[in-house]
Amino acid sequence: MNPPAWLKPLAWAALVWNLLGVIAFVMQLLITPEMISQLPEAQQAAYRDIPLWSTAAFAIAVFAASFASILLLAKKALARELFLISFIAVLVQQYYNFVVIDSLAMFGTSALAMPLCVIVIGLLLLFISHKGKQQNWLN
Repeated sequence: MNPPAWLKPLAWAALVWNLLGVIAFVMQLLITPEMISQLPEAQQAAYRDIPLWSTAAFAIAVFAASFASILLLAKKALARELFLISFIAVLVQQYYNFVVIDSLAMFGTSALAMPLCVIVIGLLLLFISHKGKQQNWLN
């Protein structure tokens, strides 16, 4: 069955979105102690003390989703599994942000916008890739 006409533009948008996530990940890795010292005191601890498991979850989330987006462009069913891995990693990372460091208390409600977008978009891409596999848009 031929995929719907909207699938290819959506896959390109997903790739751009996830590559922006890769850029955000690299920027987090490159943050220096001098940059951290310029932040408010409460935020300094959040950036200085990021555990390895949270950083790994961030990496898995953005790289798995980027590869999944490429596979979605190529109409490959493996995209679904990579979107699932990415989504689980997103949830692990958000656990750190909202439970371990309580970013709501630290940054206020403005801290909700981006994580909610990431979760909703991740869930949407997982759903679309699942539907694509069911409908044989992806092989």
